Formats: sequence, structure tokens, C-alpha cells
Amino acid sequence: MRTSVIDINCDVGEGIGNEAQLLPLISSCNIACTGHAGTKASIKEVALLAKQTGTKIGAHPSYPDKDNFGRLSIEISKEDLIASIQEQLRIFCDVISKENLQMHHIKAHGALYNDICKDAELAKTYLKAILPFKKTSFLYVPYASIIEKEALKQGFSIKREAFADRNYNADLSLVSRKQANALIMEPKSVFKHVVSMVKSKELSSIDGAIIAIQADTFCIHGDTKTAIEILMYLSKNLIKQNIAIANE
Repeated sequence: MRTSVIDINCDVGEGIGNEAQLLPLISSCNIACTGHAGTKASIKEVALLAKQTGTKIGAHPSYPDKDNFGRLSIEISKEDLIASIQEQLRIFCDVISKENLQMHHIKAHGALYNDICKDAELAKTYLKAILPFKKTSFLYVPYASIIEKEALKQGFSIKREAFADRNYNADLSLVSRKQANALIMEPKSVFKHVVSMVKSKELSSIDGAIIAIQADTFCIHGDTKTAIEILMYLSKNLIKQNIAIANE
């Protein structure tokens, strides 16, 4: 039976401090670049760890809102949002270029990620902000989202992302973190979730609906309390389902 090779990514550089454990178990990472978290020092530290482990490096821009960790939608003008995202990416690229590293992808964080999935004008604003990287970096986006459609329309190279440690609503939106069942914490449950998305290209929403999905990369949040346990379980057991993580 043919083995499916998947990418697993983590959001990192957010002050948790578990990157040395995470990076050997994943194949790409999204480094906070000062919008919701992160500093030049943390970007450099995580980027160098990623270099050692062969993990692909991506930027993780956010609404400029450290107080709320970028997880709340904020009122901001198009011009100010573009300026903020471009400044975050400038800082990120300045740091990694000094280490002779290149940015593989860009993935929005938190509320910005969710908002560009459903707001066409905001999606266009986001794409305008990252336009200088259109030909050199992938864009991580959710399947069947507005940002996916707009990015493809404008000729961006994308990788469709699904969340291994999050539950979904029937419209493929993520269950709000305000709800107790937003996160999937138990490694075996995450495993079943991923296997279903890889093999059957579908998932079960929280109300029991079976929803079609396509994904090239699967996210485990670095700040999920059981992230290390989840990744170790996936690393050990996915191969039994003829699924391999790209770096392994």
C-alpha cells in the first residue's frame, strides 16, 4: 500500500519554550514575528533550532495585538494593517537572512487567520501586504475558505491547512476557543482526526456531520498543553496507517 507523506506544522516562538522538543517531531514551523508574540531574539533562536532539525521556516504574522495574543478581531485601517504585517515580515526576514535561511511559507495567526477566511476585503488586504513574497513563499490557508479562493485567483502558491488539535463546525470554521470542546487534547483522538482527513479526506464536525476537507499540512498548536504527547503519538503511530511525516 502506498504511503502518504504529510507535513505537520506548529506555531512556535510564542513564549512557551518547548521548541527544542517540538521541532524534531514536525516538518514545518510558523514563527511569531512580533505581532502577537515574539522578538528578534526569539525569531533567531527558533530559526536556528529549525535549521538544526531541517524544519521548514515560516512567518506567523498577526493583528498587532500582544495584549490579547492576536486572538481577538480588532478595529484597524487597511493601511495600518498592511504596514504592520509588512513590518512583521521585514523583521522576520532580516533575522533569518543573517543566518542564511529562507522563508518557506507565511501563515496568519489567530483572529487574523479566521477573519481572512470569511471577509473578502480583508483577504485582499492581507494578500496585498504579503505581495512581495508571492513568488518565493507558500501561503498556508484553510480549505474552501475565502482566502484560499482569492489567493489562487491572484496566483499565489498555497498549501491547504487543517487543524489536528481543533474541532470544527459544520461550515469548516473552527469551534470557538470560548467553548470547552474547541481543542482536541487526547493524542488518540488527534490521531483519529488526522487519519480521517488524510485517508478519507473528511472530518466529523462537533454536531456529527461528515464534512469533506483537503489538506497538505496539519497544525498542532505549540501552546496546546499536550502538544509534545500528541506529536510523539503521531510520530509512532501514523506509519502504521501508511502515513509518514515529511521529515521522518
